[in-house]
Amino acid sequence: MFASFFLAGFEGTTAVNRHGEWIDQIAATQHDRFADDDYRLLREVGIAAARDAVRWPLVDRAGRYDWSSLDPLLGAARRHGVDVVWDLFHFGYPAGADPFADGFAERFAEYCWAAGRHVARETPGRCWFTPVNEPSYFAWAAGDAGLFAPHQRGAGYDLKKQLARAAIAGIDALRSACPQAGIVNVDAICRVTAPPGDAALQRAADDFNEHVVFQSYDMLAGRLHPELGGSREHLGAIGINYYWTNQWDLAQPGVPLLDTDPRHVPLREIVRNVWKRYGGDVLVTETSHVGELRPGWLRAVAEEAEALLRERVPLRGVCLYPILGMPEWHERGVWARMGLWDLVPQSPTLARLPYAPMLEALRDAQRLEGFAARA
Repeated sequence: MFASFFLAGFEGTTAVNRHGEWIDQIAATQHDRFADDDYRLLREVGIAAARDAVRWPLVDRAGRYDWSSLDPLLGAARRHGVDVVWDLFHFGYPAGADPFADGFAERFAEYCWAAGRHVARETPGRCWFTPVNEPSYFAWAAGDAGLFAPHQRGAGYDLKKQLARAAIAGIDALRSACPQAGIVNVDAICRVTAPPGDAALQRAADDFNEHVVFQSYDMLAGRLHPELGGSREHLGAIGINYYWTNQWDLAQPGVPLLDTDPRHVPLREIVRNVWKRYGGDVLVTETSHVGELRPGWLRAVAEEAEALLRERVPLRGVCLYPILGMPEWHERGVWARMGLWDLVPQSPTLARLPYAPMLEALRDAQRLEGFAARA
């Protein structure tokens, strides 16, 4: 599907966090300033595909479009021959927009059409887009937990429907503007368990695992709320975001389930179940760990990917996300060491220092490049 099986993800969140602070992760990591260097570094380690972001709040000026924040990223990707999947809505939306309002989907679709035309003009070959990044997580974070604007409580499901409506309209607009546009719909896939003997929590866990976690995909595919206009064609390729925090016991929210717990489900089973449910191409569109746990995590993910490929599951890529260290969303002075490159202040710039053990793990994992191409 892409020029390399392993992709790099440049974290593209633009949003208002729980403290009411505007955050822009592309600016915070200086990816906007050093895009050319960042894409060159990818090619030097054998990565030729990436996820990156069109920052909707910066582009959309009351219906007029300013591409100056995007053009350096487009140019860098083109010069270094890197395939990019462009996020179009990564948690943040323009001032004056309201995701609960009538007309939100239409405004998003107009922006998607303009973005599709602009990216297509600047990109040789096929263009790829993620219309709405992680709608299930964002619906919870912004509609139930108040972590991001619009900082609502008890409105998560309504927000999820609005995001699906916007994504479907956006996909139609993208395909109108760029008929060969590839669509990768990205969401977090989580799995929950219950303490042995707790029948009520077990019923809740079963409902979550069998229904709730798939609601956004089901809306896009037209299986749930078909009046939104979804179809299997709208769903496109399915992106699965998976971290060490994606499994937990409902009796201990916020505490990740250890992989030694007998209730822990291997990543291969999670990916396989998604593929069996929807068919088509699948990708792991986000995965990583922190600090010294990064190389072991990458090796384990590579083993799971290899097992899936041997089963002939059409796994088309694994995205290391984020590829650069980054500040935490809600604690801006705390930097997450999650990337292949740690960011180290060397005033006035942030130096990209490779984390050698993870780079070694990546080189081992790249044994899958030829295997994936043949699969």
